[in-house]
Amino acid sequence: MLREVWLNIGVEKIDTHENVMIKVLLDSGIIEMFMDRQTAARHGFKLQKLERPIAVRNVDGTNNSGGAITHQVECNVFYKDHMERIRMDVCDLGKTEVILGIPWLAAHNPEINWKTREVKMTRCPPLCGGKSQKKEKVKRVATEEEEKIVCWAIDDKEDWGKKEEMEEDHRKIEEMVPKKFLKWRKVFGKIESKRMLTRKIWDHAIDLKETFKPRKGKIYPLSKNVREKVQNFMEDQLRKGYIRPSKSP
Repeated sequence: MLREVWLNIGVEKIDTHENVMIKVLLDSGIIEMFMDRQTAARHGFKLQKLERPIAVRNVDGTNNSGGAITHQVECNVFYKDHMERIRMDVCDLGKTEVILGIPWLAAHNPEINWKTREVKMTRCPPLCGGKSQKKEKVKRVATEEEEKIVCWAIDDKEDWGKKEEMEEDHRKIEEMVPKKFLKWRKVFGKIESKRMLTRKIWDHAIDLKETFKPRKGKIYPLSKNVREKVQNFMEDQLRKGYIRPSKSP
């Protein structure tokens, strides 16, 4: 049975906004989204280190020669009128550059002509930012199930393996928080506070104008104790993804 099709898509780097063309494999037999390690290095994609490595096994059950997945790539993807921001795990794919598997296919449910290999993005949920070729008179609202699928496709994998920690965290919340507020339990969760919200397609960088000239501000001396606290705070915020290293000159 045919289960795969190839596409040429544009992939934009988040940090430099440089766009490269990459050949992508759509494969319903793959349960994730991957970018080849050499492809990421060749095009200079910025790698994001995972908090916990993810073991990779081949189809026959043996360990992948490239070892565990330790990094991800976040990028904007363009195909015809469709555009979205996704994250892909980086591993060794051989001659294949990018694989989009079941999470991506389930999130967008593309219209595929298996004879001509033509792919149309006509059934994307509103959350993904794709443009349907059929205009709807009434604006459709994403269903709860669609929201779950899209979050599964683009969400961070660093929460994998933390199910026990999440359950323990929710148990403590239920003990401390009044029942009428439990429907907002994520607001009180310790695990949830350790990561940024799911990236959306409308997230974008705010770039300074080329004519902008930064002004020099006064530098205040800090004691050793205060410097250590500031450094620990910065490292914690970087680890959570709340802030990123500055690119300012």
